[in-house]
Amino acid sequence: MVVGEVFLESLSTGVITAEEIAWITRHQTSFNRQEEATALKLGRLLDEGRIQIGCRLLGT
Repeated sequence: MVVGEVFLESLSTGVITAEEIAWITRHQTSFNRQEEATALKLGRLLDEGRIQIGCRLLGT
């Protein structure tokens, strides 16, 4: 998993999964500066209600 991919997927769907949040939390100590900024932006989007914690259903 890559922070940028999580960010883009969350923006496009409006949802971030609990597993993705857990992954970000576990790996945040190894993030570079850009990844840290992206993770902070995800947090702000959650705080603003623009992204919700939930699950994504795969379309068929």
